[in-house]
Amino acid sequence: MILPKLLPLALTLTGALSATIPETDFDVIVVGGGPAGLSAISAFSRVRRTCALFDSHQYRNDPTREMHDVIGNDGTPPALFRAAAREQISNYSTASFIDTTITSITPIPNDYTTLFRTTDNTGAEYTARKIVLATGLIDLLPNTPGLVEGFGKGIFWCPWCDGYEHRDQPFGILGSLGHIVSSVLEVTTLNSDIIAFVNGTYTDSEVTALESNYPDWRAQIAAYNVRIENRTIESFTRLQDGGEVQNEAHDQQIDIFQVNFTEGEPVIRNAFLTNFGTAQRSSLPYDLNLAMTEDGKIDTSSYSGMRTSLAGVFAVGDCNSDGSTNVPHAMFSGKRAGVYGHVELAREDMAAKIAKRSLSARALQKEAERAMGNELEQIWERVKA
Repeated sequence: MILPKLLPLALTLTGALSATIPETDFDVIVVGGGPAGLSAISAFSRVRRTCALFDSHQYRNDPTREMHDVIGNDGTPPALFRAAAREQISNYSTASFIDTTITSITPIPNDYTTLFRTTDNTGAEYTARKIVLATGLIDLLPNTPGLVEGFGKGIFWCPWCDGYEHRDQPFGILGSLGHIVSSVLEVTTLNSDIIAFVNGTYTDSEVTALESNYPDWRAQIAAYNVRIENRTIESFTRLQDGGEVQNEAHDQQIDIFQVNFTEGEPVIRNAFLTNFGTAQRSSLPYDLNLAMTEDGKIDTSSYSGMRTSLAGVFAVGDCNSDGSTNVPHAMFSGKRAGVYGHVELAREDMAAKIAKRSLSARALQKEAERAMGNELEQIWERVKA
């Protein structure tokens, strides 16, 4: 209960806060419902920030049979993991899940906080003070028949995610000549019978480029008995589905593919590591004019706490540049954005509470740092411990 003699002061502070920090539908909007986005909404909800996660139900790891290297969830299908996470997070009263796609995000000028208006694919609008983009990537797969159908099911891009289940099997590497050495180094402890299918890229220019990075590349691949197949691939034919044929005693999935070429005899392999490019799944990073890296990722490496070049916008998961290309790392990035975003909101609230109405936005930030300290990194280190 507020004592009568303190009531005028309390009303003054409340009035100042409501006058300077506009009311919004949510403190935070998270765009994307994969592991990174789920981790972010969990972090915000744990400190009672109102947070809505907008889920378009498009996920990069959707094709894969199971998640691996996720402690406590090894072998869990991605859909079951997401469903369990949403059920648990829904227990927090400040968490909301909205199954639509955010199509636009518009910054709204404000002197005391960052502010955004979002619109979804139904035309509904929502406002928030912070945005977390967990919009993910898409894999740019060639249109070779059979490749897309096998992707995530014996054809994969991450040996930590899927390689163990295909260990000690006849193996293939798919991609240009320039990716051979790095790919071989990733799988030498898993497979010994390896063919690199370079699909016609064994050319003088490719060799020159490869030698600039790996002068001894021939000796390196020879040391592991890697064979190079330069014929042009026409199609992949699945002969056996490792989702149905498994050695459960040894945790092995036994896929079988036939690689067909434009000429000559086909080759049989059980599994493949790919080296194809990626692109942003969503146009939102470009619509917001966020700084991007040369390889098309949202630049968060130049900023702290998964922040982007636009104040109030964070990027987590594999859409960003910090290398969050697996589930544990994606969850880490979501948690980090949740910690930084929460404290950033708290600083703005504190600045509004203690500031005179005539202070500029820069002066407000200084007031907040004076009141709370500028120790966000130390807060993060404590949260990690």
